[in-house]
Amino acid sequence: MEEAEVVKALAALGQPVRLRVFRALVVAGHAGLTPGVLSETLDIPPATLSFHLKELTSSGLVTQERASRNLIYRAAYDRMDELLGYLTENCCQGQPCRVPATTAQSC
Repeated sequence: MEEAEVVKALAALGQPVRLRVFRALVVAGHAGLTPGVLSETLDIPPATLSFHLKELTSSGLVTQERASRNLIYRAAYDRMDELLGYLTENCCQGQPCRVPATTAQSC
């Protein structure tokens, strides 16, 4: 994943409504959700939701598919994995990142 793509994805998730929508789609799994269900579940007006779905789709974190008369939105798990991989690629210089609670120093 290129740095510019990472920045665009993080910017998309950096807005509270979009973060809520993305998390709802992650929970929904591969079945995805329609805009109507998202709007009702998250209590987001349809026009507002449409704007945020467009931004998430543009960032590559969400996909859209037409199923009969409905649009189905899904989290793009491969893209999410790429983003997480980019963010953790050099985590802790190859060492375990979690410090055991018994050896953790207090501040």
